[in-house]
Amino acid sequence: MDILIFSAIKILFLAFLASVISFIVSNYLIKYLYKIKFWKKKPRSTTIDGKEASVFLSFHKEKEVNTPRGGGILIWLSVIILLSILLLLGKFTDIWWIDRLNFLSREETWIPIFALIIASIIGLIDDIFVIYGRGKYIGGGLQFKTRLILVTLIGIIGGSWLYYKLGWSSIYVPVLFNFPYGFYLDLGVSFILLYVIVSLASWASGVVDGLDGLAGGVYGAIFGALGFIAFSQGLVDLASFCLVICGTLFSFLWWNIPPAKFYMGETGILGLSMAMTAVAFITNSVVVLPIIAGVLVIETGSVIIQLLSKKFRGKKIWLSTPIHHHLEAKGWKSYQITMRFWIVSVLLAILGVSIQLLR
Repeated sequence: MDILIFSAIKILFLAFLASVISFIVSNYLIKYLYKIKFWKKKPRSTTIDGKEASVFLSFHKEKEVNTPRGGGILIWLSVIILLSILLLLGKFTDIWWIDRLNFLSREETWIPIFALIIASIIGLIDDIFVIYGRGKYIGGGLQFKTRLILVTLIGIIGGSWLYYKLGWSSIYVPVLFNFPYGFYLDLGVSFILLYVIVSLASWASGVVDGLDGLAGGVYGAIFGALGFIAFSQGLVDLASFCLVICGTLFSFLWWNIPPAKFYMGETGILGLSMAMTAVAFITNSVVVLPIIAGVLVIETGSVIIQLLSKKFRGKKIWLSTPIHHHLEAKGWKSYQITMRFWIVSVLLAILGVSIQLLR
């Protein structure tokens, strides 16, 4: 069989397997999350700057205290289960194609898988503190400074692995209308610093997890685009990882579309954002990541602009932020916002991939 055809089959088949596994896992996970009442006991009552979140509460008060967090467990747990199955089958069978399905590799997927699992566990701890926290942890999860330090450490580890272990120090900068359409910028040891900065920026994009189905669809488009880029570069294991994430997100969306059975929570958002950062650097597409992940940029940017406006102008620009809550307040139905954001996310992902491939 032609190696290119087999690689394509591998990627697509693993995405299918991941979706099946995550769908099976989800049936048990949902029941367990409801059994332990894994949701906030009180709805969020303040905005990020400490003001009363009256607009937000008018739409989300009931759902905040009746819908479990922790749906992101489905994503990283399914990845672990799939990898474990492939490793065991590869060890105890002599079937060549089963061994070739394994997508764990030092050069391509160690860092993304590490980032996904470690960050997801940290996110799960944060979710637990949000729900069961006592004292200073009531309702707020891990302290902001603690999360900042942990995300920074993940970034340092990821950047250092690529720089010291794999010898990476440059990023590709695509340039339109200029043959050969781009150049490589050598950053030296500052490569690690850039990795940390992008990790922190990706973490901030977690504000997208606010409507049924929104985060799952947006991240699905992003990882689909990154998987396409990886495949175009011959990084089959990395492309497989990206499509495996997409497969788990399909099953997640089955339960997360209105009315949502659970929310992704920090365990999903933090894991996906750190994995996204790792894949962007390994595919050398970090420059176009703000385009591919454009919806995340818009969502995060709306929060930042709102805060600056309230601080320096004394008034808000939007009724509520992130901007999807503003659209809710303007009368858009939640499913209209979600599906339109999906469309925008797919279009921006296509644009980002197109620019990246100009090389």
